[in-house]
Amino acid sequence: MGREVVKMVLEDEALELVSAVAPSAGAVDAGSFANKPNTGVIACKTIEEALSSAKADVMVDFTAPHAAYEHTKTAIEYGVRPIMGTTGFTPEQIEELNGRCIEKQLGGLIAPNFSIGAILMMKFAAQASKYLPHVEIIEYHGDHKLDAPSGTSIKTAELIAEARQELRQGNPNEKETIEGARGGYYNGFRIHSVRLPGVFAQQEVVFGGYGQSLKIRHDSYDRAGYMPGVNVAIKKVMDYSGLIYGFEHLMD
Repeated sequence: MGREVVKMVLEDEALELVSAVAPSAGAVDAGSFANKPNTGVIACKTIEEALSSAKADVMVDFTAPHAAYEHTKTAIEYGVRPIMGTTGFTPEQIEELNGRCIEKQLGGLIAPNFSIGAILMMKFAAQASKYLPHVEIIEYHGDHKLDAPSGTSIKTAELIAEARQELRQGNPNEKETIEGARGGYYNGFRIHSVRLPGVFAQQEVVFGGYGQSLKIRHDSYDRAGYMPGVNVAIKKVMDYSGLIYGFEHLMD
């Protein structure tokens, strides 16, 4: 994802790459990440080094859940607007970071997914849940993914929960003969996480009704598909104050 972000920034005349972080890459020019000519921007080992050595307006982060909170806090401390494509934040952390952004009069964004198609899938699922309240989510990722369920499925579940009354589904007397077989429980419905090599990123939201079913599915095939959303976020976050949770708020 970092390579794709570097490439996108270098190909947009309205944006300027001023720093990059790649702890294991060594002192290499950031242009090499995206198979571009040298940019004069040498990769830093840490967020602190990058933000202290360059005057940046925005930081884009696609790292790991265990580091996301600290990275966001560090960016805000340096007066840099965080755009976080990394998931794993707790509601308490989001609330705290929002307060920090407001104090500094900075905009920020935590987005479980930047894909336009994925956001539409979430919106359509929330709308459908008003009429077909029996629903389950199945999300598929490669076995390298660290968090389960995915941030996208959690965000989808939250939007569905806002649109429908809580309804505990399934047979009231059902019993799991293998623990976890019914998936994770959220607001009365279930989220199932599939982790397999060779899988990139897909999600199905499955609705059931009397004599019918509805499936809303989104498939991602390439990381470049997220970049139009990242580009929009970089530009729009300059006009906000506070930490926004969910890219859908920038699509209205």
